[in-house]
Amino acid sequence: MNRLISTTSALCLMAGAASAEGTLSVYHWFEYIPQELVDKFTAETGITVTIDTYDSNESMLASLKAGKLGQYDVAVPADFMVEIMAETGMLDTFTAEEMPNLPNIAPQWLDVPFDPGRKSSIPYQWGSTSFAVNRGVYTGDISSLGIIFDPPEELRGKINVLDSQNEVLILGSLYLGVPQCSTDRTQLKALSDMLVAAKQHWASFGSDTAKDVMVSGDAAAGMIYNGFSAKARAEGANVEYSYPKEGHVLWMDNVVLLKDAPNRANAITFMNFLLEPENAAAVTNYAAYTSGVSGVEPFLDEAIRTSPENNPPAGAAPGVFAQVCDEDTQKLYDAIWINLKK
Repeated sequence: MNRLISTTSALCLMAGAASAEGTLSVYHWFEYIPQELVDKFTAETGITVTIDTYDSNESMLASLKAGKLGQYDVAVPADFMVEIMAETGMLDTFTAEEMPNLPNIAPQWLDVPFDPGRKSSIPYQWGSTSFAVNRGVYTGDISSLGIIFDPPEELRGKINVLDSQNEVLILGSLYLGVPQCSTDRTQLKALSDMLVAAKQHWASFGSDTAKDVMVSGDAAAGMIYNGFSAKARAEGANVEYSYPKEGHVLWMDNVVLLKDAPNRANAITFMNFLLEPENAAAVTNYAAYTSGVSGVEPFLDEAIRTSPENNPPAGAAPGVFAQVCDEDTQKLYDAIWINLKK
């Protein structure tokens, strides 16, 4: 079935290339789509793609709220952010008839709580957020988030932390055993105090540089996305990614159709293109995460299929997805983050 859908869609794209000509404006994470795939899309459709990038879900949301909604056709938020954007009226919807490759979505990602029935989004890639350590600097146990929040002497002053409120606070909460969206002031004070105390041992905040500082040696440990850790290894860094005993963050990034998209038809063409197994696999091979599309396996590189970052060890603690807190509770977490960053 997937092969038939894929072939039919490809033929339609080629037949309609002339009518599809125009532009597409994409708001995307940094270093997350291969230029070759963008070029392939343009060659098949005649659509010229412009990509602007961001380094966190929060910064993307802030930019759209500040006036960029209506300038972009699609964005690539994480699961929890899709829900927030939908609740604030930032997303458009599409029909199954408009998106013929919807059946290519892997079953577990088809009917999701943050977008039931996939009316505004399609899965892009999914993965985990934890930390990695340079094994040339530190050879000890890395099974705990204490490496980041109460680091050994060898790593103090050599740690990069993601500039991402959501992931830092979730990992900190896991380390302390505090539930997400807690309203317990004692728990929240403990979380804030722990983070402020840990900050003295951190060298930097950086999301888009998380891989580069591990490769260059500017950081000996750091919070990192599992795909960035795999890419750092591929670039020669002696790093090991941890699935810590307290747990880790799981996420699913999604391509969403934005409200008032200036090139709505081209946006849908692009989203449908990304649901082709071969195209989804091209993203995985480049970004080193895991696809949300069925049928990608024949197109995956062996190094990606077998990477330790994408294959947690037996018995690893489960990951957690971000929860969306109510407005009043979110303000408490925002205050913790603002205090940490000041």
